[in-house]
Amino acid sequence: MVKTVLRYLYAGISFEEVRAELLRDEEFAAEYEKLRPRYETIEQIVKAGKEQNITQEELARRIGTQKSNISRLESGNYNPALDLLIKIAGAPGKKLNVQLQ
Repeated sequence: MVKTVLRYLYAGISFEEVRAELLRDEEFAAEYEKLRPRYETIEQIVKAGKEQNITQEELARRIGTQKSNISRLESGNYNPALDLLIKIAGAPGKKLNVQLQ
């Protein structure tokens, strides 16, 4: 699956297009739904940083952690504690909002 994603990304296809293609696979779609809150949180963190030109290094400095922790978080390879997410949200002036539905 990772090779498929990388092949698409290297071909210049946007992540949204890759995701739409992959979601056609029922097994992938089911797993993606389980992880949706994580992916949406990561997407919002990256978007907030880009909007304010905050690099991973700058974000790490602002919250008192290492750049590698931010990188792992953004790649989906790290499951952060709620307290860390609150700090990350605050760095670009945002607030974390968690809802149970």
